[in-house]
Amino acid sequence: MKKVVLSLVSAIVFFALLGTLTYQATKAEVTLRANDKVQSVRTHADNVGQLLESQDIHVESYDTLSHNKEEKLKNGMQITYESAKEVTVTTNGEEKQYFTTADTVQQFLEENDISLAEHDIMDRAETDSIQEGLIIEVDRAIQVTLNDGGEQEDLWTTKDNVDEFLQEQSVELGELDKVNLESSDALKTGQTVTITRVEKVTDVVEEAVNYATVKRNDNSLSKGKEQVVESGQEGKMEKHYEVILENGEEVSRKLVKEETVSESRDRIVAVGTKVSTPATTSVSTTSNKSETISRNNNGAKKEIYMTATAYTANCSGCSGITSTGINLKANPNQKVVAVDPSVIPLGTKVWVEGYGYAVAGDTGSAIKGNKIDLFIPNQGQARSFGRKQVRVRILK
Repeated sequence: MKKVVLSLVSAIVFFALLGTLTYQATKAEVTLRANDKVQSVRTHADNVGQLLESQDIHVESYDTLSHNKEEKLKNGMQITYESAKEVTVTTNGEEKQYFTTADTVQQFLEENDISLAEHDIMDRAETDSIQEGLIIEVDRAIQVTLNDGGEQEDLWTTKDNVDEFLQEQSVELGELDKVNLESSDALKTGQTVTITRVEKVTDVVEEAVNYATVKRNDNSLSKGKEQVVESGQEGKMEKHYEVILENGEEVSRKLVKEETVSESRDRIVAVGTKVSTPATTSVSTTSNKSETISRNNNGAKKEIYMTATAYTANCSGCSGITSTGINLKANPNQKVVAVDPSVIPLGTKVWVEGYGYAVAGDTGSAIKGNKIDLFIPNQGQARSFGRKQVRVRILK
């Protein structure tokens, strides 16, 4: 009886060992490469999915797996699994998340169809490796137009606002300069940033001051006769104007100061008051006749009041050549006036109050009768002259 029991025990042990050996022998041996970690695994899993679960590996849709999860395991199979890394791309401040198994930035960009234009800027090199949590910043360039004082240029920029753009272009603004946009305004494609260069300058204009004629009675002169005792002399005055220029063109002018350079000196004329007694002892058969031509100040033949306006040589459609052939553009300092030849013949020398000595060298379709047009080379001064009554002396 004892021998029977021992035999049964031995049989049970034998079959148990045989079962264990058989179970171990039925395991599949595979090589698993998971995120660069390589291991040899013996498993009774039926398929790839069960194997990965046994290794606590959860495969997501964006991970890389060398085999389908339903594929049956075979002895000697090599399985590769790589988990995707999270990458954030910030484009002009807008974020977007990606998951990738690419090795480099260039591969990642190609994989996700992200292209860079010529002027775009990326803060990573294309050869940089992809790391978990990598952030890539991309600044998309836009084309804007810079108009600086009238000079225009199309430029590419990745800057966000006007102030950053002007700094990028090394544009310095003067205290009075104006920009059509606020410095914090966001830039947009096709936008024009216009800078108006503003200058404030002082223009000093010297003008003649007319002298007065003073008449004094003189009993040593026969009544009705006049004699110049002292010639008059014009004075000089400087007028200081504050002139505003925008992009080199005058836009405003304001008189801020007047200074007397030299005082005018009165012209003194003696007027005879002596009454002559006619001679009774003899009679002269010849008569000496003295003829006097009436002249005004500075030997003027005639003095009249006229309506004065001003013009320049640079008006639209103007040639700059007067009707008598004077080139005003080549001679901007020449004093020339346009007249009605029936009132003042062309070529006549004149003196105009507030303008000085000039030549009647031009005509105009609107200059008829007692009208006179003064040539002023500065367009802003001509525009601000307006229309006024002036004295005009016709000299010769």
